[in-house]
Amino acid sequence: MNILLGVGNSLLSDDGAGEYIAGSFEKEGWISYQCGTAPENFTSIVRKENPEMVLIIDAARMGFSPGEFRQIPEEKISGVSFGTHQLPLSQLTAYLRPYAKKIIIIGIEPKTTDFGESLSPEIEDACRRLLEMIEDDPETVPLL
Repeated sequence: MNILLGVGNSLLSDDGAGEYIAGSFEKEGWISYQCGTAPENFTSIVRKENPEMVLIIDAARMGFSPGEFRQIPEEKISGVSFGTHQLPLSQLTAYLRPYAKKIIIIGIEPKTTDFGESLSPEIEDACRRLLEMIEDDPETVPLL
């Protein structure tokens, strides 16, 4: 059993990339949740399921071109600007660490986080590419 948590605000254009991926992801052995801006509301599910892997996907300002995505190691989380969460991802991963064998965070560089309900074309294309990659093996996403 593995869990994908898509994080973001779908009312702020590309900040909704994580939710888009969570809503589109289907793979046997996985449960996917659209967490919005409060992934901490899903910690009880992770505690209950004790998954092999928790995969967290969110828009993140990493200094790349729009649509580029990277695995963000836990020790580099604080150096990356994530969007609209109530709880920093570093605290979320620290809390979840005892309940999941592996936690992977993937950031997608947004083009815009202005008000709007659709992803920019570059980010939608990146989400499709990332979906293919994580359906095959999330650990093949390049590291930051």
